[in-house]
Amino acid sequence: MRDTQYHNYFITYDDDATWLVTYADMMTLLLVFFILLYTLSAFEKQKVEAVMETVKNEIQQEKAPEDIMALLAFSQLPDKKISIEDVTGLTLRKKSFFKDMNRLARNSDQAGQLETFALGGKIIFRVSGEVLFASGSAALKPGALPLFDRMVAVFEDYPDFTINIKGHTDDVPIATPAFPSNWELSAIRATTVLKYLVSKGIAPQRLTATGYGKIMPLLPNTTDANRAANRRVEFVLEKSETRI
Repeated sequence: MRDTQYHNYFITYDDDATWLVTYADMMTLLLVFFILLYTLSAFEKQKVEAVMETVKNEIQQEKAPEDIMALLAFSQLPDKKISIEDVTGLTLRKKSFFKDMNRLARNSDQAGQLETFALGGKIIFRVSGEVLFASGSAALKPGALPLFDRMVAVFEDYPDFTINIKGHTDDVPIATPAFPSNWELSAIRATTVLKYLVSKGIAPQRLTATGYGKIMPLLPNTTDANRAANRRVEFVLEKSETRI
């Protein structure tokens, strides 16, 4: 009788402990799942880092970087989620806008001094400063007006895009009553462009103007050619989140 009770005790104990097997299996599966997630995220981060390293190498080799400051700032955000739009740069509507601006640049008389590219989902249309302004001046050259008129025609087809006008100069100091420094020169040049676009019917709510002076050069200010490249106006075209 005593042996039977002893035997039944252990049978009951074993039956109560069977949940431990299921629990252990579940915890093992969860552990494997989280390890898999971590591995995939680390692999994606490594791919992004590899791409950015390639970009940095091209910049160091002076392979005509598009916007050094923006690229380097982007590379300092390792936790930023990379979307398909960031990689391709454009959605379907942005692609249409990009093609129209690129066609305008190719067909312009100043084609060699115009450039269209995409960066971070934005369209950038870059115009050499020599096309727009005389040295040390913020007055638009007469030859720049037909170009702006063609740009206005394209901008009107995409009223859902904002237009950020960015003025840039080289590092040659300027000190005149009108422009105490390159900051003022670049800001007034950008504002002059903004005023012209408004006069042609572009809604002012779509427009902003910013002067950066010499702080964001495309190339080192070591030669006349490099300085000429750094003197520029850029139009950053971005899809508006709200209806304008």
